Amino acid sequence: MQGRIIKQISNDYTIKSQNREYICKPRGKFRNLGLYLLVGDFVDFDEQNHYILNIYPRKNELNRPAIANIDQAVIVTSLKSPDFDANLLDKLLAIIEFNNIKPIIVFTKSDLLTSDELKQLTPTMDYYKNIGYDVYMNYDLEHIKGIFKDKVSVFTGQSGAGKSTLLNNLDNRLNIKTAEISKALNRGKHTTRHTELLEVEDGLIADTPGFSAVSFHGMTKSDIRDSFIEFNKYREACKYRDCMHDKEDSCQIKTLVHANKILPSRYENYLNFINKG
Repeated sequence: MQGRIIKQISNDYTIKSQNREYICKPRGKFRNLGLYLLVGDFVDFDEQNHYILNIYPRKNELNRPAIANIDQAVIVTSLKSPDFDANLLDKLLAIIEFNNIKPIIVFTKSDLLTSDELKQLTPTMDYYKNIGYDVYMNYDLEHIKGIFKDKVSVFTGQSGAGKSTLLNNLDNRLNIKTAEISKALNRGKHTTRHTELLEVEDGLIADTPGFSAVSFHGMTKSDIRDSFIEFNKYREACKYRDCMHDKEDSCQIKTLVHANKILPSRYENYLNFINKG
């Protein structure tokens, strides 16, 4: 039979097929061949003996969180407690763009901001929307519910940003465990211990372990550059065809940064990514 892996705990994989669930283990050949299974994989399995027999090719995959065949990634981004982290947001956007997954940004905890803090952050939030990203506030629940139909979505973002809380607000039947923020570390406690695809709003949503560090593994400096979507609009105006928008002269991207038409923090993060990784 064919099905999709919807949950992994240790070496037990829950496969959904024809509205039934089967807990299966992989054949030893996967380990011998250096193959690995991910939540989201389509597989062939023996429903009688509960063994996974074959993995189908993936259209994409993420490393952290570990999941395959994703349509869109919801990046849950806290504005306060933990503080807004533009560096992590831009890193996640680049990695998700590189993997041909649609990014969607959901900002949380605006209610914790002072009026001055909100005024300071609003132009940054607006910028991401203006360059083409779908951007929501966590209280826009009815609008957010409409994005999941017939899609496989992954929730990701900094620890403590409110991923599990948002999921519970979308569907209170989920009852996903949450925890308070660690004030000493200014980050959340890891409350999700495994990756699982959940049926929500006629789609599948993954609740995954939160994390606060990701890498550009497998990406070149050019890949990182090309994942900054606003750069691509103007790159032909640069003097050099393969301009990296760093030390080159006559760079249109740098001109636009100085004119505040490209968000300076985005450009600074880009330089940090290509020069330090």
